[in-house]
Amino acid sequence: MELKETIKNRRSIRKYKSMDVPDELIEDLIDCARLAPSAKNRQPWKFLIVKNDIKNQIADIMIEKEETSKINLERKIYNTNSSVIVTAKIIKEAPILILVLKEYEENWITGDLLSIGGAIEHICLRATDLGLGSLWIRDIVYTQKEIAKLVGYEDMELISAISIGYPDENPKQRPRKELNQILGWKK
Repeated sequence: MELKETIKNRRSIRKYKSMDVPDELIEDLIDCARLAPSAKNRQPWKFLIVKNDIKNQIADIMIEKEETSKINLERKIYNTNSSVIVTAKIIKEAPILILVLKEYEENWITGDLLSIGGAIEHICLRATDLGLGSLWIRDIVYTQKEIAKLVGYEDMELISAISIGYPDENPKQRPRKELNQILGWKK
C-alpha cells in the first residue's frame, strides 16, 4: 500500500474481530514506532503489550473510577455512555492493548509528548498497512497512576494507549477541514 493511500485509509477502529494478532505483527508495529523521529533523539517511549486478564483489569479500573467519581456520586448518576466507559468496553473487545509510557521529566514534557505522538502515529499507520485496526486512546489518562501500578511501571507516566486487532467495522472517514482552512502562505 502506498503511504498516502495508507494515510487516507486509516480509521479509528472501535469494533474488533475475536481473532488473535500474531506477536510478529505486534513487534513490527513497535519496530515502526521505534523509527519515529524524536526531539533531540531522546526516544522517550516505552511500549508495553497487554492482553487477556491484564487488559481487562485495565478496563475495569477505568470503569470503576468512572462509576465512583466524585461528580457522579454528587449527582447520583452513572452514565454508561461516558467516553471512559465506552473506551473501556473497546479495550475489553480488542485482543491487544499497547500502553505508551515515558519517564517523568519536567524539562522535556512538550518535546517528549510530541515525539510520542509521532511514534503512536507510526503504529496506527503501520497497523492500517498490515490490515489491522487501531484506536489511539486518551481516556486512559484519568487512571494512569492506577494502571501504571497494576503493570509494574509506577515509576513511569502512562501517556496513552492503542487498541489493536482485526477490524470488525469499516467506518467512513470523519469530516476533515478543507486544505484552504488550515493552510496559510506568507510570501
